[in-house]
Amino acid sequence: MESFVLVLHVLVASIMTFFILMQQGKGADAGASFGAGGSQTVFGSAGSASFLTKLTAALALVFFATSMILAIYAKKHVSGAIIAPVVEKAPVKPANTDIPVAATPVVAPAPAAAPSSADIPPVSSTTGTSNPASNPVK
Repeated sequence: MESFVLVLHVLVASIMTFFILMQQGKGADAGASFGAGGSQTVFGSAGSASFLTKLTAALALVFFATSMILAIYAKKHVSGAIIAPVVEKAPVKPANTDIPVAATPVVAPAPAAAPSSADIPPVSSTTGTSNPASNPVK
């Protein structure tokens, strides 16, 4: 049944769009004075306005009805699955809370020792770079 309503909804929307585009606008009467009165021969002397207006109104009524029916079908399919239930968890008590814990002193790390002059290679006065030949490997 849902598939039938959906197909009917799409068909009505397509036909209604076609009939809306066929209707004349308010400024279309100015064209009739230049010889554009062909619509009176097809739809009678009153023109297409009343016929297309009534047909568009009927299609709009069917369109709104199918929209409401499809909304009801969609609500039945969802059934509140979008909103997750809120579950409150009990606060977690840490294990073995009755055992006293001794305070441990915080010891700062020892500062790093500055490098001695024997570890630094000598710098050549001409190039400004270290001379590996003057610093033997230990």
